Amino acid sequence: MNKKILYIIFVFLSVVIMTGCRKDLLNQNATVSPNSNTFWLTEADATSALMGNYNEFRPCFDRDYHFDGHGDFLKMYNTGVAPISITVNSPSAYGGGAAALYRELYGSINTSNYVIENIRSKLLPNAKTTVSRQNLEAVIGEARLLRGIAYFRLISLWGDVPYIYKIVNAPIEVDTISRSSITKVKDSIYADFTYAAEKLPNRGAAVGRAGKPAALAFRGKLQLFWGSWKKNGWPELEGFQQSAVEAKTAFEGAAADFNRVITEFGLNLFRGGAPGEWGEMGKADVLPNYYYLFIPNPGNVNNGETEVLMSITHGGNATGQSEEYMRVWTGVSVGLSQNQAIPRYELADRYQSTITGDFLPKMIQMNPSTNSAARTTPNSSVNPESYRNRDYRMKASLLWDYEKIMGIGTTETTGFVAFLYKTWSGNITIDGVTYPAFNDNTTNLSGLQSRKFVRNYGGANRSSGDYNWPLMRLADVFLMYAEATNEVNGPQADAIALVNRVRARGKLPALAASKTASPSAFFDAIEQERIVELFGEGQRAFDLRRWRKIESVFGPAYGAGKWFQDSWGNNWERFFFNADELVYQRCYIYQIPEAERVRNNKLTQNKPWR
Repeated sequence: MNKKILYIIFVFLSVVIMTGCRKDLLNQNATVSPNSNTFWLTEADATSALMGNYNEFRPCFDRDYHFDGHGDFLKMYNTGVAPISITVNSPSAYGGGAAALYRELYGSINTSNYVIENIRSKLLPNAKTTVSRQNLEAVIGEARLLRGIAYFRLISLWGDVPYIYKIVNAPIEVDTISRSSITKVKDSIYADFTYAAEKLPNRGAAVGRAGKPAALAFRGKLQLFWGSWKKNGWPELEGFQQSAVEAKTAFEGAAADFNRVITEFGLNLFRGGAPGEWGEMGKADVLPNYYYLFIPNPGNVNNGETEVLMSITHGGNATGQSEEYMRVWTGVSVGLSQNQAIPRYELADRYQSTITGDFLPKMIQMNPSTNSAARTTPNSSVNPESYRNRDYRMKASLLWDYEKIMGIGTTETTGFVAFLYKTWSGNITIDGVTYPAFNDNTTNLSGLQSRKFVRNYGGANRSSGDYNWPLMRLADVFLMYAEATNEVNGPQADAIALVNRVRARGKLPALAASKTASPSAFFDAIEQERIVELFGEGQRAFDLRRWRKIESVFGPAYGAGKWFQDSWGNNWERFFFNADELVYQRCYIYQIPEAERVRNNKLTQNKPWR
């Protein structure tokens, strides 16, 4: 959180973080510790401790875009980044690369327990007014929401995990805890989300502070995932049983929660869901509204001002809490950035026609260095005209040949630079005007470049951003509601209308009747919207896993796998070539970190990793 956090909280938390964190800290004595004479006396103390909780929670979730590297539309480089490394970002073999995340999620959980227990035992009994009690219960609600989200991430990746509900003061307290069944942990998460939904105000107390809509949205998402797992199965999780009855119940519960978020709080999509203006081909002085949802200025704020129901805040310059999204998502020409996230070329064909509302013919990948007509051939991947009249979210998210982006030096704007695949220096002339070439630091091997998450104004360097990462958005709730209701009753009018509202921000026509003629057709339409609407936000890999779609995207076991190519038709990367079943199984469930199992011999290992 972008707040001052008491030093005393940090010191205390450093010595109570559970077994996943460093034992050398656990074995040290605190030089300063709060006591009942100096702390846990006022509501302000509770809020200060909660800020420490948010501070521990932030790094576990504010780089969720790394999970898109496990999907099929984003290439991630430099995976071992601070503060929490996910050491594998390819679409396969990633299940053993998240040991640090496992550890830090439990650190966040322990700080939540610290807040919850101390308020319950030291402040609530002495609350003198109803308002004071309600305020303290709301703080507990936020801490329980953070705890529930952290456990939700743990079960989504590892299945059965140890459940710790109280403060851990020494490693011995957790070094003998066995894994709890996913059902038991799920029920505890549900209870946390329910308490939060009951106790939180309709709007968070400040930007980044969660309110009731966020708690309901996460409870709905938990049930949606549970319904997906129960419907589609999770054979890699030992003992997990499919159940059509449980799936239906979960989908119904999810739909009910999402419906409350949609109907009870007066929420709306960013800028009313209006698409804004495309501008002109090859220019970037005017951009669609969707673009501005993902930069700090004019403001990515929650609490009803935008569609962001819960965000992870960053403080900007000199706060020690800045974000580095520009550094990751663009190249040297924009803030000396490092181009660690590259949209795969295959994403381009996912953006539909603003005229027909449907997919256009797949673009023809052509090499302009060997084909002089490549730049003018209709539907050529290197002909800018092939990108005209497409979903406005494409213009807001991507650069293709001869598109421009605002150049930035260290902090100052330098004027527009032009993107041209494989031209990383010198000048490029467009319509008689010469621009510097976009420099991508040699990592771009797709033919596309990102505009999403990239600031177009100066004032801050690549590592001093203050963008609020969207942990839960209303558009996602719309699409999850449509998915949940479709699972129960097939395409429904209200769900179709919500999907069309999401499409409208891309200036796409409403879905054709054929897209809503059956549950399977409507599911395909929902998946399509999730791909383009949530690109880069860390959702795709979780969708592929809960839908059991890894094989359908990358090919079956012992098959040819899937090649990713660039806009020129060159092969770039191939995944799952002749891969056996074990390779796929290890994508569906992560490895319990071996270092934790050495420390705690009661921790069993997931079946595909034995």
